[in-house]
Order: sequence, then structure tokens, then C-alpha cells
Amino acid sequence: MTEKFDLAISYVWEYDKEFADLTEKILQSYSLSTFIITDHNIYEVTELVKRRKLWFTSYLDRASDVDDDFTDLAKILTRRKCRIFNPYKNVEHAIDKATMHLEFITAGINVPYSIIIPPHKEHEELSLKVDDLAILGRPFIIKPCNTTGGGIGVVTGAESLKEVLIERRTNTYDKYLIQQKINPVELDGKRAWFRCFWAFGKPISVWWDDKTHIYEYLYSDQLDKYGLRKLNQITRTIARITELDFFSTEIVLTPDKKFVVIDYVNDQCDMRFQSAHKDGVPDIIVEQIIQRIRLTVQRIKKQKVSIKNDVQE
Repeated sequence: MTEKFDLAISYVWEYDKEFADLTEKILQSYSLSTFIITDHNIYEVTELVKRRKLWFTSYLDRASDVDDDFTDLAKILTRRKCRIFNPYKNVEHAIDKATMHLEFITAGINVPYSIIIPPHKEHEELSLKVDDLAILGRPFIIKPCNTTGGGIGVVTGAESLKEVLIERRTNTYDKYLIQQKINPVELDGKRAWFRCFWAFGKPISVWWDDKTHIYEYLYSDQLDKYGLRKLNQITRTIARITELDFFSTEIVLTPDKKFVVIDYVNDQCDMRFQSAHKDGVPDIIVEQIIQRIRLTVQRIKKQKVSIKNDVQE
């Protein structure tokens, strides 16, 4: 006999507990079953799933990208057609900044002027010249293309070719973006820098200060007052390109009124509550995202039941 749950959530970061607990509470209030997987039960869960004693219709994986102990479970669930949020093959494509840079340009999305340089492992000698960097202006930004999350490996105030040469030896297998630094316009004293979430079919945009990392709720009337509706349009376009269920991106409104995507795709969104952490996401936004998860899980469950009934008939 297989024990089945509508949604499993895995995590290893201690600050994900609040998010997982609230997700369980909300989904269970709608009669949806949930299951939490952490480093305390991952081996047991993997074995039960292997033996078909345990099953999940949907899976929100916030662990396997940082902990290899969760990899076997991810592979089994993928092979057996569990609905994964986000599908792993789509994540691999979306987190490559060099690939996204080119695809965004093709889709008509504004991105900073950038130079893509190959991995040090493939090309030790770099043909990049000081004159090439002059086009970017100073300071400029150095980003590894496949190292993701929390600005890891990113240099935001680079001034010289020497810094580029040093940084590309840090991740020798990774491509790098050498990128123009973009400054936002100010709107009534606020930096026009936004964190835009794609939450299971819905764009949700929030003020986010790149210097303080503090969020503020973005009200509907502000979208109209400052002409910010395009934030949602750009986020929808990125969702179409990546085919991810849940991600965030950073978009800046420049003094010349251009919307420029800065941090392309973050597939693992920090869901700490602002009520508990100064630089956390506004609680109301976290709850909106969980409700989007709930609606998606309900829809998938309904589809499964419908298919099962059709087969029985």
C-alpha cells in the first residue's frame, strides 16, 4: 500500500522552516495533504519512495541544489513523473546567465551591456583588452554565469582588467559576464529597483533596495502612478523563456525610462518573513506566493483525479 501526499517540500536551510510551516498550514486548511523532507528524514523518505511505499503528486525542492543527499530522491521523482517545482532541466537552462543574456536580448528585454568570456579551463589566455572594458564604464560588474544565489562570486565595483583575470580563476569551469553597472532613477525618494517574483502563473513585483536589501510593498496605484505595469509584462516574458514555476528577477527603471533586467533568474527565492527578518520578504507577499502554490497543487490534484476516473470508466 502506497501512502500518497499532494505536496512534498524539502529544505535544509534553517530559515526555510517558517515558509514550509506556513505552506503546510495553508494547504492543509484546504484539505490538501503535505509532507516535509529535511536532512533528518531524507534517507528514510528516499528508501520509502524507492520501494513505492510513499509518493508525492507534487514536489517543491529547496534542498537538492545545495545538498547531494537529496539528489537520489529528485531523480526518482522525476523519472516517475512527479510534478516538480521547478523542473530540473528548465532550471539548468535558466540559471546560465550567459544563455539568458542572449535569449533576453532576442526577446526584446533590455539588459546591461555585457561581455561574455569563456571559462578559464577552456581558454587560459583572454583576448579581452582594456579598451573593451572602457565601453562598460567604471565601475563595472563581474558575474560568474552559473554560480547562483545571494550574489555569490559577484564583484559589483570592479575597476580593472586585472580584477577580471583574478576572478575568472575563482571558478575555472564557469563562463563570466563582465557587465555595465546600471543605476536606477529615484521615484519620490525611492530607488527604482524591483524584485519581481513569478509565482505559479502570476507576476508579483516589490520594491527592493539594492543597497539596503530592504523590501517594500508595491501598491497597485503605484504601478499606475510611476508607469510600472511593464514590470509584470517583463516577468511574464521571462517565465515564457524559462518555463519555470517559481523564480525572481531584478528589474531597474533607469533615468531615461528604460526597464533593465539586472539579475536575470533566481530559481531559489529567499522566503524569510519580513516580520522576523529586517531584509525578509513582506509577509503578505509570502502568503500570496503560498496561495499560488495551493492553487497549483489543487489543479494538479484535480487533473489526476479526472484522469483516474476516465481510466476507470
